[in-house]
Amino acid sequence: MDTQPKDNLTEADYAIIVAGGKGLRMGGGLPKQFITVGGLPILMHTIRRFRAWSERLRIILVLPREQQDYWRGLCRQYNFDAGCLVADGGETRFHSVRNGLALIPDGARGVVGVHDGVRPFVGAEVISRCYEAARRTGAAVPVMPVVETLRRVGGGTVPRSDYRLVQTPQAFGIGLLKSAYARPYSDSFTDDASVAESAGHAVTLVEGNRENIKITTPFDLTVAEALLRQEAGDRGAD
Repeated sequence: MDTQPKDNLTEADYAIIVAGGKGLRMGGGLPKQFITVGGLPILMHTIRRFRAWSERLRIILVLPREQQDYWRGLCRQYNFDAGCLVADGGETRFHSVRNGLALIPDGARGVVGVHDGVRPFVGAEVISRCYEAARRTGAAVPVMPVVETLRRVGGGTVPRSDYRLVQTPQAFGIGLLKSAYARPYSDSFTDDASVAESAGHAVTLVEGNRENIKITTPFDLTVAEALLRQEAGDRGAD
């Protein structure tokens, strides 16, 4: 795990961790956020990253209601207590995030980051950059350069320097994001930045980390196991 940078949190800063996956691309019936990697469910690895970054951060976990009893059972099994509030998942990611935001008091003046529950390798320095940039500008999203050649369907390539791969956490002033999510749902809302931009807010891009993958396929699980082994080796060498 990355060395924790000094944070500049206030008592009103939050993280909403969205975990509504059903695991369809994985095969089998276990939602991907509950799959065990390195001896611990993926979702617990993700929450640990944020809790290790700051004990003061208020974490809201968004889970489908039908998965919450299973999650509580896992927490007992692994003796896991990160002090999370739990909100019900919604029909779409948009509705899930809105449910999470509803647990933040109106008028709160801090920063809220929204993170995918199956991104367990976000770097501490990336979390810091997102929250710090959002505190300055109102909205920040971590991105990475595109390293593959991009080809347009129907023919022709496009300049990859014009594009970035988007990650999470996507961080915003709480009032800004709550206001943006008061808008009606649209199919164009693919992430929190698109919701904010639809309400007229500019978004600052900050550097992400290449390891911050979203685990959605069996191949991603293989990569995750390798990353955990590497981290364990790095800790052993210290």
